[in-house]
Amino acid sequence: MAHTPLALLQGTLDLIVLQLLRAEPTNGYDLSLRIQATSRDVLQVNAGSLYPALYRLEERGLIASTWQETPKGRRAKVYSLTPAGRKQLAAARADWQRFAGALGAILGTA
Repeated sequence: MAHTPLALLQGTLDLIVLQLLRAEPTNGYDLSLRIQATSRDVLQVNAGSLYPALYRLEERGLIASTWQETPKGRRAKVYSLTPAGRKQLAAARADWQRFAGALGAILGTA
């Protein structure tokens, strides 16, 4: 049975971006591929959603960007997590774990 990609809950894209940038700095295109691959094709984020999220996170000081040359010789904006972003990620992960626990309890009721 084929599954269709899931819509992201509001606010989860920021958490996903911060979490994946924690591992390593990356550009927007590769970040979208990592989201899709890591979620085993359940989550697919288009440029119209991802880039506004990246700009918003950068404006808030949670990520920073630099222009770098790719292995193919192109210039790409590479995003990395800032110390403020690490702090926000820790808080967002704790909130998400509380929410997931509460939702799990509700879904476990008869």
